[in-house]
Amino acid sequence: MALSLTQKIIQSHLVEGELLKGSPISIRIDQTLTQDATGTMAYLQFEALDLDRVRTELSVSYVDHNTLQSGFENADDHQFLQSVAAKYGLYFSRPGNGICHQVHLERFGIPGKTLLGSDSHTPTGGGIGMLAIGAGGLDVALAMAGRPFFLTMPKVVNIHLTGHLNPFVSAKDVILEVLRHLSVKGGVGKVMEYTGEGVETLSVPERATITNMGAELGATTSVFPSDEQTRFFLKSQNREGQWVEMVADVGAKYDEVIEINLSELEPLIAQPHMPDNVVKVKDLKGTKVQQVAMGSCTNSSYRDLMMVAGMLKGRKIHPAVTAGLAPGSRQVVLSLIQNGEWEHIISAGVRILENVCGPCIGMGFSPPTEAITLRTFNRNFLGRSGTKSASVYLCSPETAVAAALTGEITDPRELDIPKTTVRMPEQFPIDDSMIIPPVKKGRDVKIIRGPNIQPLPVQKPLPNRIAGLVLLKTEDNITTDHIMPAGAKILPLRSNIPAIAEHVFEVVDPTFAARAKRAGGGFIVGGSNYGQGSSREHAALAPMYLGIKAVITKSFARIHLANLINFGIIPFTFVHESDYDRMDQGDELEIDVTQIEKTPLILKNKTKGIDIPLTHPLSIRDIDLIKAGGSLAYAKQQLAR
Repeated sequence: MALSLTQKIIQSHLVEGELLKGSPISIRIDQTLTQDATGTMAYLQFEALDLDRVRTELSVSYVDHNTLQSGFENADDHQFLQSVAAKYGLYFSRPGNGICHQVHLERFGIPGKTLLGSDSHTPTGGGIGMLAIGAGGLDVALAMAGRPFFLTMPKVVNIHLTGHLNPFVSAKDVILEVLRHLSVKGGVGKVMEYTGEGVETLSVPERATITNMGAELGATTSVFPSDEQTRFFLKSQNREGQWVEMVADVGAKYDEVIEINLSELEPLIAQPHMPDNVVKVKDLKGTKVQQVAMGSCTNSSYRDLMMVAGMLKGRKIHPAVTAGLAPGSRQVVLSLIQNGEWEHIISAGVRILENVCGPCIGMGFSPPTEAITLRTFNRNFLGRSGTKSASVYLCSPETAVAAALTGEITDPRELDIPKTTVRMPEQFPIDDSMIIPPVKKGRDVKIIRGPNIQPLPVQKPLPNRIAGLVLLKTEDNITTDHIMPAGAKILPLRSNIPAIAEHVFEVVDPTFAARAKRAGGGFIVGGSNYGQGSSREHAALAPMYLGIKAVITKSFARIHLANLINFGIIPFTFVHESDYDRMDQGDELEIDVTQIEKTPLILKNKTKGIDIPLTHPLSIRDIDLIKAGGSLAYAKQQLAR
């Protein structure tokens, strides 16, 4: 049978199950990555498994999120992460080396391998032909322990590209077009596989932009073939020996096919406050802009920064605009310094930020009150920038520079700037001095723990009956940013669950945490696509600490659903979506879960005196996890056996 590239990689890593869409499978994980906002908790969980070494081919711990050191917390966490890496056999990428997805693509990504990362934008690795999947930190900890990763066999969507991109139209416009077509929930349960002659015109960094932001579709992952473009990129990284051709079989069948002619694309832009709220840039012509932010794991590659430098050459940032740039890696910065292009960015008046995620997660460079900010990032959720009243637009580097120069949203094709062509270098400057390799014998390494690192909270086994109040009722498309905010004030608390739990749902209802503690926990009711966005497991872990017993929704986003299961919170869905309207905050609920294997289960709304049928997406294994009190307790049982 002719197989898609996705099916080929899954088949070669299959541990359990079959290639039947919608069926439960598990796959072997070759590589893992973590970043510091999720890594501290992931490694605390790995420690709890009582192993002396990671059991993957390669695991890397990156520091790229919590780098603002306004107190001791982040610096302490960095020491903890470095000592854990030394003890358990991981590579450690030091703060300032670069953003995890960019650096992993440059130095570690291998076509045909599987990568599991505790960051939702791990699918960036699909740009180099990997099956790269974002997950919660606990899933990554289990993968480092040699456990397979469990998922539902996804549908495979063929996004068939023809033509070529015109000047000032870029890969960012490709993924914005896909989002415009499919929406932020259009990729749930699917892998986006890119094919067609248009693929050959895209460099690996351009492909990585597309796969990175495929996370905003809710997709399991996105993947490009490994071809001569991939080989050229790996050769430029002194890694040509790791190249292998990976393409779909001729005649491979797909569940859906989407045709995109690259030659017909125009510059696009996502309006507040969702990445799928996409229109043409020219439709917003003249909208005044106060801030422009460039970089992030989506658009900070050599290609993107060379485009920025070329467009800024001999020009100045508009006096009404503040522009900032967060480069993707030291390698990219060194490249532009060596070829002289870095000077154009500095001379134009751009503020240079660290080689980190930075403003993408509200970690510095927040916009002014009620400002309009254009960002080459991947998410524009309400409040994510650090300024709740700001309006965040997502765009390409070309469109961002056009706004920075003119002070308003401008189609970059209308500027009097010659066509800028970026040629990828045949050889990048290679300097891995800020990547510390694994220690051969880590048994004697002492792990450094600062006072902010608190013990893991433990979930109790599932009782026969759960009861409590509806503590909060939310709308559709609630993100993990709504549930567990990011930003410079909250992110440093990632290794201190009692402290960070005080901020659960803060942007939705500042009273939530206090009410949950007073009530001894309870239920959350949500709409469709609940938990979209970041992989942050704290959006499940902190509510578990507050006593949340179940979340009842119309539907869940993939990673958050897995995180709820991992921490023993039951994810229920309405049998009849109209029953959502029969639930209100403050209702007293009760449900017997002794027969959780059988659905529907009957939820008693004691306040209204009605019964509501519920179902759930749980497999037999998922039910076993929840009964045990979550994945960590279950895995310890399995490893002990």
